[in-house]
Amino acid sequence: MVNLPATAAAGLAVVLFGFGLLAMTEGSFAPAGASFLSASLVIYVRETYLVGG
Repeated sequence: MVNLPATAAAGLAVVLFGFGLLAMTEGSFAPAGASFLSASLVIYVRETYLVGG
């Protein structure tokens, strides 16, 4: 069975990384940094609470 919350969190992390890369290419470093930090926190929460590992 697919763990939907964990899958959604992984998808959100990918979107946040993509946004961060786009923001960096435009020279917007503060939003890019916030996006990368948010993606890291989403990955932490996913691995700690949603996957059960």
